[in-house]
Amino acid sequence: MAFTEYKILHVTEGGLGTIFLGASGLPLKKLESILNKEAADGWQLVFQLVEQKRFMLFWKREAVIITLGR
Repeated sequence: MAFTEYKILHVTEGGLGTIFLGASGLPLKKLESILNKEAADGWQLVFQLVEQKRFMLFWKREAVIITLGR
């Protein structure tokens, strides 16, 4: 399927949970609500990538990069 528009979303896990707990996980409820809102506007999930980045020198923090198309 060919898309004429694309949108990139970047959702990260919380910084405080990463500092105090070592890892807090991705905010699944937030991610779900974002995807439902975008789907209602006609966007479809094309690709997603989970990345780990260094956070404040000592911790690693996960993020999801989502590509939507319509």
